[in-house]
Amino acid sequence: MAQEKSDLLQGTLDLLLLKTIAPGPLHGYGIAQRILLTSQEVLQVQQGSLYPALHRLERKSLITSKWKESENGRMAKFYSLTPTGRKQLNAELDQWRRYTNAISLVLES
Repeated sequence: MAQEKSDLLQGTLDLLLLKTIAPGPLHGYGIAQRILLTSQEVLQVQQGSLYPALHRLERKSLITSKWKESENGRMAKFYSLTPTGRKQLNAELDQWRRYTNAISLVLES
C-alpha cells in the first residue's frame, strides 16, 4: 500500500520552511523537495502554498532572498534565514515541542 501524502497542519508551514532553510540557502523547488524527502514523502508542499509563504516570511524579515545560478544552470531565487528568522525558528521549535508533548499526554491518557 502506497503512503498517502498529507496536507500540512495549519500553522506548521512557516516552521517547516524556516527549519528547512536553516542549514543554508535553498531555492523554492529545493525547499519543497527537502521537505518531501525528509518527511519520507509524507509532506508535500504545493507551489500555491510555498511561494506565498516564502514571500510572507520575507516581508516579516525572517528570510532574505538572492538570485543565483542553480545547479541546473538556471537563475533561481535562493532563500536564507536572517538572524531574526533564526530566533523565530528557535521560538517556534520550543512552542512546537510543548504543543506536541501536550497532545501526547492527552492521547496517552
